[in-house]
Amino acid sequence: MKAYTATLPSGEAVRYVDRKRWLWALSVLFPLQPLAGIWLHYNTGNEFWLFIGILSTYIFAPLFDALLGEDENNPPEAVVMQLDRDPYYRRLTYVTVPLHFLTLFVCAWYAATASLSTWGFLGLAIVAGMTAGLAINTGHELGHKNSRLEKWLARLVLAVPAYGHFSIDHNRGHHRDVATPADPVSARMGENIYAFALREVPGVFRRARQYEKERLANRGMPAWHVRNQLLQSWGFSALIALALVAALGWSMLAFLLVHHAFAYFQLTSANYIEHYGLLRQKDDAGRYERCAPHHSWNSNHIFSNLVLFHLERHSDHHANPLRRYQSLRHFDDLPQLPNGYFGTYLLAYIPPLWFRVMDKRLLALPQVQGDLEKVNICPKARSRIFLQYGERQRLSPGIDAN
Repeated sequence: MKAYTATLPSGEAVRYVDRKRWLWALSVLFPLQPLAGIWLHYNTGNEFWLFIGILSTYIFAPLFDALLGEDENNPPEAVVMQLDRDPYYRRLTYVTVPLHFLTLFVCAWYAATASLSTWGFLGLAIVAGMTAGLAINTGHELGHKNSRLEKWLARLVLAVPAYGHFSIDHNRGHHRDVATPADPVSARMGENIYAFALREVPGVFRRARQYEKERLANRGMPAWHVRNQLLQSWGFSALIALALVAALGWSMLAFLLVHHAFAYFQLTSANYIEHYGLLRQKDDAGRYERCAPHHSWNSNHIFSNLVLFHLERHSDHHANPLRRYQSLRHFDDLPQLPNGYFGTYLLAYIPPLWFRVMDKRLLALPQVQGDLEKVNICPKARSRIFLQYGERQRLSPGIDAN
């Protein structure tokens, strides 16, 4: 297995081996799970197999995370530059892009040509859409990089779920406004995931459109210019839709509607849990403090990190957006989720259970210590939350934030 070596100024030799090097290929393979379901259905005729992506995401992945546990190891800083320059890791993200197109086209073809029941058709569209949510994650990793190739690959893969505005809003808006009430992508305490989705999805669209309009205006170009990056990605999504309808019939409109909706909700699920209730404080001049590691929720669970390009080490990503996934670090005493992302999604889908588990964790964080003024609270839930928690400004030492 490849080793990275360096010598510290003190003369000490450093040697690092990424023991998960080959396992990162799971981020490439996981989006192919709908194809496994199609193969099993083709050979058995049982439509149950078309839903296998739901089982693998919401049952098997959380179970694997619980069984495999967490990995808190970090690569030594002395070898991070070598690690980031290793083309192997970069190529994994490149290869994932055409595989997302393959999954979409094969699923669409099978939905249109196989003799499926309505439930089978919907199941395949849902699982394909959940996989397209992973395409947004791939676009997230690529879209943060400076190379022109990676930025273009990000726009291409974001066309699969028709979410071409993601990179613009995420890079220019979310990273600026994260953990503040101004950010539609930062969930608030007392806000359930379904209310959050109704605020997040249109909010992201409006912010991205405004940023791109301003960018073009600064260059003396109209909003509807050919260099509008939103129109480029959305135009490619429209071409994909037209091609599928022309080749496979009008049923593709229903397929793509379900596909895109579930892709969006996968992103919404991630956004909801990543910054829930966390709030950057203002300085004496009324400006928000710089985003710090404790403004993101994290998870070191092994399996889900391996299939999400290390997305769950979210604090280091916000602190160092250009750092590649294989180099992201764990920090002690940061907000920690109870499971990997997929298991935590399930928790979020049941709001009373989510509030019961996560509100306690939120208020017990070192930067909060029960002080509701240090929490991003949903305005509609503010009275209820202060009534429930306001009488104790500090939690008892026995409550564990981890």
